[in-house]
Amino acid sequence: MDLEVSPGLTIPASELGWRFSRSSGPGGQHVNTSDSRVELSWNAADSAVLSDDQRLMLFTRLGPRLIAGVITVTASEQRSQLRNREIALAKLSRLVAEALAPEAAARRASKPTRSSKRRHRVTKEHRSATKQQRKRPSAE
Repeated sequence: MDLEVSPGLTIPASELGWRFSRSSGPGGQHVNTSDSRVELSWNAADSAVLSDDQRLMLFTRLGPRLIAGVITVTASEQRSQLRNREIALAKLSRLVAEALAPEAAARRASKPTRSSKRRHRVTKEHRSATKQQRKRPSAE
């Protein structure tokens, strides 16, 4: 089962590594007998589907998460191994897609408009007048 990260990037099933172990959490006595925890690994360093630019971007953005070029995600939220497999695939797909997404354009600072400055000044004057009316009248 290949993992489609984006329309231009699909990770073949042959590059994905699965490991299963006993999971903690819900499941009662069943949890002691079934391997429902899923660990999904993908070796991004040796992957044939990534271009050099994509690989560099992936290593730059996911540097601390990578161990020898391998990305690993785990899933043990559900009692079913099949459901945890689906969750792990979704986690890996989301992680890689976010790492390969283009950077957002830098925000260009703009000046406030003349009318917004006027509204701001009028509001301040109105607030000031309100507070002045709360004062105790002078003794004169």
